[in-house]
Amino acid sequence: MFKCFSLCIGISVLMEFRKKLSSNFGGAISRAKQYTEEKLGTSEKTELDAHFESLAQRADKTKHWTERIVSRTDAILQPNPNAKVEDYLFEKLERKRDRQTNFEALGQDMIDAGSDFGPGTAYGSTLIKVGQAQKKLGKAEKEFVRIASTSFIQPLRKFLEGDMKTLQKERRILESKRLDLDACKNRLRKAKSMEAQANAEQELRVAQAEYDRQAEITKLLLEGVSSAHANHLRCLNDFVEAQMSYFTQSQQYVADLQREMSSGGTTDSFQNIYPSFSANAGPVSPAPDDKRKQARVLYDYDAHDKSELSLLADEVIYVTSEPGQDPDWMIGERGKQKGKVPTAYLEMLN
Repeated sequence: MFKCFSLCIGISVLMEFRKKLSSNFGGAISRAKQYTEEKLGTSEKTELDAHFESLAQRADKTKHWTERIVSRTDAILQPNPNAKVEDYLFEKLERKRDRQTNFEALGQDMIDAGSDFGPGTAYGSTLIKVGQAQKKLGKAEKEFVRIASTSFIQPLRKFLEGDMKTLQKERRILESKRLDLDACKNRLRKAKSMEAQANAEQELRVAQAEYDRQAEITKLLLEGVSSAHANHLRCLNDFVEAQMSYFTQSQQYVADLQREMSSGGTTDSFQNIYPSFSANAGPVSPAPDDKRKQARVLYDYDAHDKSELSLLADEVIYVTSEPGQDPDWMIGERGKQKGKVPTAYLEMLN
């Protein structure tokens, strides 16, 4: 008995599903027919009021330009497509990834190169200074990307994937209801018998009620686009604030680096290495009362401790000899850098 009861319920559910499926299929055919007749100009179309159309056009513009702005901003924050795909996969896997920026990679290479050339050399020490500044710029860029993504990109994308998708769905439903309504109007016009007219009028009343209810729902969602604009305006302000902070910080890092290089004798060292770039065509001659002499470095030399000065082949430095000093060593000067240098590595110029 229980099996018979379950079987009856199953048959009833199946019949209801088939009836519903048949109804949906029939409705789809009716809507397709109505749409085709409208395109051919053989059937009338219910038009929405001007205010509704204005709201719909604004929503379409909002969707179009929000998608463009998100795409363009995303390309600025992460221009590498491969890296973008990797970040997306890691985000879906809920795994954090600390990716090194191009500035940070450049800075690390400069620091490694400076260490290899010798921190005591003009070129090596300057490479390290510039590399450290590049790493600071990279960290500032990373922070800007984080803030811009959180306060600008994510809210706009959430709007597109949430509210805008819901709005688009309700507009499609409204269009279906509109097609059903116009199909009912056509059936009523074509009805000949009293019974057919009565059935068509009943269907029309139901279709009109459903259409009006869906139009009201859709209109409320369209009017909500104004609040979305207000929220996007706040996000835009946050984006500009993040940009301002990033560029100000970057400018400060570069200005500090430039001052450090200027005060560190980098220009003097450059002129010593390449004297032809100085105001005089030849090597810079020391003052008459200056005991220093100029010497050209024959070979590279790495300082073994802080008392010594690292050397680069072909650079020109000033050297002095002190009384009682080991003849194998002299005191070398490069800008504000000073230290012992091996005499065998030098060729005296004057």
